[in-house]
Amino acid sequence: MKTHTYNYYTRSQALAANYVWFDYLSYLHRLQTSSFASYHRHFRRGFHQPIYLTLPIVIQFIYHTVTMKITTVGITILNDQILSLTTCTQLYVYPIKALRGIKLKSARIGPQGIAHDRTFMLFQVSEPDGELKKMQVDSHPQCALFEQEFSGGNISVRYHDPENQDQDEQPLVIPLIVDTATLAKINVNLHGSAPSSAYSMGSPYEDWFTARFGSPIRLVYIGDGKRAVLGDTLPPKKHQQTTQNGKGGWLSSLTSYVTGRGQEGKPWITFTDVAPLLVTSESSLHDVSARLPADQPMPMYKFRPNIVVDGQGEEAWAEDLWAELTFNNKHKLLLTGNCVRCVSLNVDYETGKPAVGELGSVLKKLMKDRRVDTGSKWSPVFGRYAFPAVMQDSQGASFELRVGDEVEVTKRNAERTVWDWPGL
Repeated sequence: MKTHTYNYYTRSQALAANYVWFDYLSYLHRLQTSSFASYHRHFRRGFHQPIYLTLPIVIQFIYHTVTMKITTVGITILNDQILSLTTCTQLYVYPIKALRGIKLKSARIGPQGIAHDRTFMLFQVSEPDGELKKMQVDSHPQCALFEQEFSGGNISVRYHDPENQDQDEQPLVIPLIVDTATLAKINVNLHGSAPSSAYSMGSPYEDWFTARFGSPIRLVYIGDGKRAVLGDTLPPKKHQQTTQNGKGGWLSSLTSYVTGRGQEGKPWITFTDVAPLLVTSESSLHDVSARLPADQPMPMYKFRPNIVVDGQGEEAWAEDLWAELTFNNKHKLLLTGNCVRCVSLNVDYETGKPAVGELGSVLKKLMKDRRVDTGSKWSPVFGRYAFPAVMQDSQGASFELRVGDEVEVTKRNAERTVWDWPGL
């Protein structure tokens, strides 16, 4: 057998070969070949000095050549990383937080997530002190009875009265972008992160919600307000995207939420809980449904995601370790935290009350084996919070995502992230 001799001048150079090894495997992968002859040809091309191919490198070559796999579904094992190809199957946006989501075919993704997501929020006025209490599905399951949809430049909201399903009332129409010049400022707080400013929409909007909830309600618009991201939820600074609105009004909001352009500043969020986006997987949803009667599958909308991927080629709960998703080989999301779950999973969206039977015990079923985040050890995990990474294209801070677009899991964590949003 013909041997090939190489000559290293120092021991450190020999050791360095171990570190360049994976770069050559990556190059080899791009060439879509794993033959020794092709590898050897490209390996030698990278060096101009004769060197000795040390025994550890020979062992590494055999091991990694055998274990590197390229399959038709795009799964590649390389340097202990699994890159899997999947598809975006659903997109949701929630202009008014806690109401039913709007299912989209495409969405503009910017630093604050999907355009117009959770820019409005409902608060209940406590009596007699007038304290504002946040309204979410877990504490106010009646929110599930309100359907919203886009209608031109407006949000159209309909109330589904479970006691009078034949009722055909006129929807409430709310402008997506509001001129805040005539609105009263209001102080609100969500999960310990208060927006720099927020505005009460006043009549007739708040009157409409008050009549249906049966208690005083404030509809709050975040406008040019910004909420700080707390804890270690933020991605590394080099990956952070930021935008900053102008001093007020609809023009500055339009610039921020539609085009994503603006001056750089500290990263911020709207009335989203802790991050701009929530990503979930259908593979994990199938596992949840397998815990329920066959005729009562768990619907994805109860998990209130923004982006759903099919998880093809992935086991259930593989997303626990996802660190980065790449869309259409170009746009990246950085997944920084787990979404821990509450009793909102048990709500019946037809009655606006806790569901009866098996669908009313989904949270309990997940508690058995999905309490996997040591930072929130009493709550089960489903889904991952995400931030758009810095964009390098001409569009700057936003990109278009469509149902059916290709999604690749391009980075994974060695272990699960730990929840650390203070007080939540």
